[in-house]
Amino acid sequence: MPTCEHCERHVSDRFVRVFADDSGKVYACPNCSANAGIAEVVRERARHA
Repeated sequence: MPTCEHCERHVSDRFVRVFADDSGKVYACPNCSANAGIAEVVRERARHA
């Protein structure tokens, strides 16, 4: 079951296809980030991971 690397909450397979990095990790999700800026948060957290 895929989870957010930041908050460890479940994310859907569909969410992973859209927002995961090349290795399949999701660094932000609707539970821990504002929906409007989720792509930016994903990129920022991935840089610091």
